[in-house]
Amino acid sequence: MLSLADEPFEILVQKVEAQSTYHFYYDTTQVQGLRITIQVVGQPLPSVLKAVLKDSKLYFAIDEQHNVFITKGTPVYTQLPGEQSATSVTTHILPVKKSERLISDPDHFSALERRLYEIGNGNRQLSEKSTISGYVRLATSGEPIVGAAVYVEPSGLSTATDAEGRYSLTLPSTRYELWVKGIGLRSTKRQILLRADGRLDIVVDNNNTTLQEVIIQGQHNKNVTSTQMGIEQLDIKTIRQVPTALGEADVLRVLLTLPGVKSVGEGSTGLNVRGGGTDQNLILFNSATIYNPSHLFGFFSAFNPDIVDKVELYKAAIPAQFGGRLSSVLDITSRDGNTEKLHGTGGIGLLTSRLALEGPIVNKKNTFLVGGRTTYSDWLLKQLPSKEFNRSAAAFYDGNVQLKHIFNNHNTLTGSAYISRDRFRLASDTVYRYTNQAASLKWQHVVNERLAGNITGTYSRYYYDITNQNNPAVASALSYSLLQASVQADASYLLSDKHTIEFGAGSTLYNIEPGSLKPLGNESLIAGTTLAHEKALESALYVSDKITIGPRLLATVGLRYSFFNALGPRNVYRYLSGAARSESTIIDTVAYGASQVLATYHGPEYRVAARYAFNDNSSVKLSYNRTRQYIHMLSNTTVMSPTDVWKLSDANVRPQVGDQAAIGYYRDAKQHTIETSVEIYYKKLHDVVDYKSGALLLLNSHIETDIINAQGRAYGVEFLVRKLTGKINGWLSYTYSRSLIRTKGLSSDEIINQGKYYPSNFDKPHDVSLVGNYRFNKRFSTSLNFVYNTGRPITLPLAKYYVNNTVRVYYSERNAYRVPDYYRFDIALNIEGNHKITKFSHSSWNIGIYNLTGRKNPYSIYFKSVDGVVKGYKLSIFGRPIPTVTYNFKF
Repeated sequence: MLSLADEPFEILVQKVEAQSTYHFYYDTTQVQGLRITIQVVGQPLPSVLKAVLKDSKLYFAIDEQHNVFITKGTPVYTQLPGEQSATSVTTHILPVKKSERLISDPDHFSALERRLYEIGNGNRQLSEKSTISGYVRLATSGEPIVGAAVYVEPSGLSTATDAEGRYSLTLPSTRYELWVKGIGLRSTKRQILLRADGRLDIVVDNNNTTLQEVIIQGQHNKNVTSTQMGIEQLDIKTIRQVPTALGEADVLRVLLTLPGVKSVGEGSTGLNVRGGGTDQNLILFNSATIYNPSHLFGFFSAFNPDIVDKVELYKAAIPAQFGGRLSSVLDITSRDGNTEKLHGTGGIGLLTSRLALEGPIVNKKNTFLVGGRTTYSDWLLKQLPSKEFNRSAAAFYDGNVQLKHIFNNHNTLTGSAYISRDRFRLASDTVYRYTNQAASLKWQHVVNERLAGNITGTYSRYYYDITNQNNPAVASALSYSLLQASVQADASYLLSDKHTIEFGAGSTLYNIEPGSLKPLGNESLIAGTTLAHEKALESALYVSDKITIGPRLLATVGLRYSFFNALGPRNVYRYLSGAARSESTIIDTVAYGASQVLATYHGPEYRVAARYAFNDNSSVKLSYNRTRQYIHMLSNTTVMSPTDVWKLSDANVRPQVGDQAAIGYYRDAKQHTIETSVEIYYKKLHDVVDYKSGALLLLNSHIETDIINAQGRAYGVEFLVRKLTGKINGWLSYTYSRSLIRTKGLSSDEIINQGKYYPSNFDKPHDVSLVGNYRFNKRFSTSLNFVYNTGRPITLPLAKYYVNNTVRVYYSERNAYRVPDYYRFDIALNIEGNHKITKFSHSSWNIGIYNLTGRKNPYSIYFKSVDGVVKGYKLSIFGRPIPTVTYNFKF
């Protein structure tokens, strides 16, 4: 429909371009004074132009590319004589579609960029503001684009797409050129006439100019402009470029190359972030919590790289929507299924194979994504000549399913499920099994251009069992289980161009079976033991405001308030006041019934961040956040292991509380293709869990007698230089940090190192990482990875002495010494097949060497008594170069 009442000719042009793919060319001086009054529905464009240009001495011509030429006095001919006149082409005025078609074609994109989009119904004054919002999606698959820069010219106002690919801008009502840019994307623009609040979905295409990368706006200098600090963002393309031990792209291994992220040793996937323990990281996969993110003793992460879309690690300025852990949030999301066609990816390596399939179901509104991964290490161990290896077994698998349904432009439902399972036996008859299960269901609803939200329900379960059946007399099975169910509602409201309000609430129900030991068989002499179940309800409310104070100053102010209730049924020990907890100081046992509250904790969690921009290339940021943690991992090893147990806070175990302040300077160079940053942080930790010497953690019905509430502090400085694009890209990071703990107990066994601060197990002051990639041409590229860090702390035996003719060992103060420093150099060659678009499938080879120099980096130091002499030995996991070969394919 086209309706004009005494409007200038320019308005006619704007409306036609907004409702079609036509583009007008004319001299504005020749149409001055021409006023149009017309109302038509479904009429061909030539008929409309003939009617409005009658008696004006203006001519029009339309070519096959939908270009419209307006001339005065002399007609323009777009075809040779004898051919059909362009003015006879039948084209109807159609209403504008606010969701673009998913077509990856240069001519199609060129037409979209010439077209004028009229946004909103109405005609607001220029002083009034309107909101334009929508989604940015990839043309080839329909996947949402996360972190793309969306900005308008000439004002320069900008935003970035969120985790769902959604953007929103509030602007004065007038005409703009709206740009979308991002790493790996071909920059595109749209001509918009903003009249009132409205929606425009935008499709973008990949940038295939591999050698001459021209992606200048790395998320439009987000490193400088965003208030967020202490965040590390990775996509799967970056993750695949980093060489790993066993040849498979590994999310957690790549995170370890970033500043402030460490691990206690080789083969460990536990993350220590800014001086925090491995249990102080909230690991989310599609919003569901993962409690053990590793496979095969920690050599593989639990996430299939063909499923992963993006990874975000928050080390500071943690958004108010997240809570429950002290140190960091690791948010991993999987890809949406391809909306256009069936697509598959996979790989075959020396130890593992993987496959993922995705595509539409019936139509583009329904998509699926399924993936699986398994190992044949069990079979390989049987082929080795060593009897010790022949008696061992190791195997794992994991699987993913994701379904998505788009009801309409305002409602989307996404469901995902994940399972991973490990089974291993090390030269013995003891079999270890552990399993992760996770599921989530998310409903996303867009109320209008200013208000959007989602409701997410999640389910997580982690359990393990250890069986020993070799000796019938001691045959037994030990099991542990943790179940978590959560629901959370989140919303975002664009109050004005200066305020974006985010708010929400959530609850999590915990149910833990702390341990059960059962005899196996009639001959077993093992006495069965089952610890009482633990239950709790954790809830939280939050609100935050992203504030534009001025053109240079931005701030985010948030408050999260969390509540924790430990629930029955359960018996709780009461201890003698003023005395150290032990079995001898138990004075009473209080019984609580089902769902009865036995302990309550609550408190505010502050989230504050600010950014001051000196110019487009540099800024300074600062942040402060308080976090609370109500669940604790109990472990007698320095690395995450399958036998770790998680303990809820209760009347005798207080929650952990952490405060962190940080300040940083950020600078971009070379048109934002090089990012540099330096961040300084200080963290104070309260009621951190530590243990008495000789603590018993498994099947301990009064575990609080072996736990010490310690105080901790961590501080450091992190440097990062990152080149985003070009033939040579990568990053260099250096971190200096300390992580210290102090205990002040009521008895000598609760006081460690005379109550002075001592290094935590993961205190490694110096850490350097270099990741580099060089592309020779479109088919060949190479990657390297160099890592150096200080050796981790250990406690050593210093002497032996005799007491009543019994030999005793005298140990140093806790963590007073260190293992030798660690360094490693890896290299890989990537070989891609030809890039013919018409091929059914494409493939590539990854050939690498892990630990190129063969350095025997110490994993641990242990001691043996040989002929009455105590000797020390060093254990290395990878003491020689490890070659890897992986074949990858996609179709």
